[in-house]
Amino acid sequence: MKIEIFGSGCPRCKQTEKIMKKAVEELGSDAEVYKVTDMMAIMEKGIVSTPAVAIDGKIVLSGKIPSIDEAKRLIKG
Repeated sequence: MKIEIFGSGCPRCKQTEKIMKKAVEELGSDAEVYKVTDMMAIMEKGIVSTPAVAIDGKIVLSGKIPSIDEAKRLIKG
């Protein structure tokens, strides 16, 4: 599983990345978490509001920081 965190590197984006990594760890998942800060890549995905999270290429969250429980639900599918 590939989890991408899209954002400019702002505190909200960093917090989202931290939460997603913690959720992966707590679930014992082998998912890889990547940070995407390239604005062209963000625009190409059609993301209007960051932070945004994509799992296996599909945008599952945009414009907010997930709670740890929400992050786990997103990972579990």
